[in-house]
Amino acid sequence: MAADSARWDGFTFRHGDIVVSTPPKCGTTWTQTICCLLVSGGTELDRPLAEVSPWLDMQTNVLADIYALFAAQTHRRVIKTHTPLDGLPVDERATYVCVGRDPRDVALSWEHHMANMNLENFLNARMTNVGLDDLADMPVPVPPPEDPIERFWAWVDGEPDVSNIMTLGSIFHHYETFWDVRDQPGFGLFHYADLLADLPGEITRLAGVVGIDITERRAEQLAQATSFDRMKAQADRLIPDNGNAIFLDNAAFFHNGGGGQWRDLLDDAGLERYQRRVAELAPPDIVEWAHTGSLGVSPSAR
Repeated sequence: MAADSARWDGFTFRHGDIVVSTPPKCGTTWTQTICCLLVSGGTELDRPLAEVSPWLDMQTNVLADIYALFAAQTHRRVIKTHTPLDGLPVDERATYVCVGRDPRDVALSWEHHMANMNLENFLNARMTNVGLDDLADMPVPVPPPEDPIERFWAWVDGEPDVSNIMTLGSIFHHYETFWDVRDQPGFGLFHYADLLADLPGEITRLAGVVGIDITERRAEQLAQATSFDRMKAQADRLIPDNGNAIFLDNAAFFHNGGGGQWRDLLDDAGLERYQRRVAELAPPDIVEWAHTGSLGVSPSAR
């Protein structure tokens, strides 16, 4: 296990805290960076993102060190997590932001992410900081299928466990925890497709959710500062790592900033099978949003 939501148990919230809660590979780093720049008022971070906006429940870091980083911050804090809303402490002083993405693109992005992981360094960091004793009682991970299409279906049909920490079902569960509160004060639900379609407009909407006034010019500046190319060029400062060298190639963490990569993987029969599975996991309105956002592609293109 990479993360442990129990690490939130001793966290003390402050007024203005921003919690970025997304499934993996849905635009977490993108959203974190935008939030941090909104808070700072600049267009560039003065420290690595992992120091400005630590990943609280990641077990490759000493929890006391992460708490100390947050305690020392005097500005509004931005906290990263991949824990769904129902696994987090909900505090009225904080704002909770979720970003979704077409799950089919998430699956392929996750493939690239895992291929870029230095698992030896990751496990060494976890062992150093929290140990590995808890893994002894867990089932032995089942190796993923060699065929990429079989891996995709294992991800679509699977249940989260120690060998597969993210599945299609876990993504929809995360989305659903934010769906009913998406229009309530203190919560915001965004979509990767909308960020791609109108980044300045979505930055303005995000600023409104977290209670920061910005001008149209400022939104344009932030959109330029957080473009895919700009962020990839700053990969060493933006990757979610506190010096543990858990990636083989830092720049490869920013693999592809677009969408629709899944089209080369699924034929018509595959799409029908996928749609049947999705219908088992979530109601139609969430399914629609998950695959299109509000500004994304038309339903007929799914």
